[in-house]
Amino acid sequence: MNKDQVQGKIEEIKGKAKEAAGVILDDEAMEMEGNVQKNVGKTQSGFGNLKEDIKKSL
Repeated sequence: MNKDQVQGKIEEIKGKAKEAAGVILDDEAMEMEGNVQKNVGKTQSGFGNLKEDIKKSL
C-alpha cells in the first residue's frame, strides 16, 4: 500500500463518520460535507491503486 491509498481510506472513513453524524444531528451541511470528504477519499484511494498498478506493471 502506498501513501495515497492509506490517506484515501482514512479520509473516506472520516467522511462516512461525518456524514452519519450529520444524519443523526439532522445537519444537512455536515452531511453534505461528509459525503464530499468520503468521495475525495475514494478518489485519492483510487489514484493510489492506479499508481500501484502502474508500479507493478513496470
